[in-house]
Amino acid sequence: MSEYLLMKWGTLKGWDLGDNQEARTAAARYAEAGMSMSAMAQRDTPEQKQALCDLIDAINGPITNDWSGEAMTKDEAKAYVREYGQ
Repeated sequence: MSEYLLMKWGTLKGWDLGDNQEARTAAARYAEAGMSMSAMAQRDTPEQKQALCDLIDAINGPITNDWSGEAMTKDEAKAYVREYGQ
C-alpha cells in the first residue's frame, strides 16, 4: 500500500506512512503530545500543528480531505491544519 494522509476536522484522521522515516519521525512528534481516538475531539497544540505540517511535507502520496473526498496539495493541507476553526 502506498503512503497517504486523510484529513478531517483540521487534523489527521488516517494515514499510511510506509517506510518513510521522515514522515514516521514527524508522526511520532505529533503523537507524543497525545491523540484522541476521535479526530473530531482532537485539539492540536501549536507544536502538534507544526509536526503535522512537517508530516505533510514529508509524505510521498495523496492527501485527501475526508469531508469532500478531494485531493489536497501540500500547501492546502498545511493551511487546513493551521486555519481550521479560526
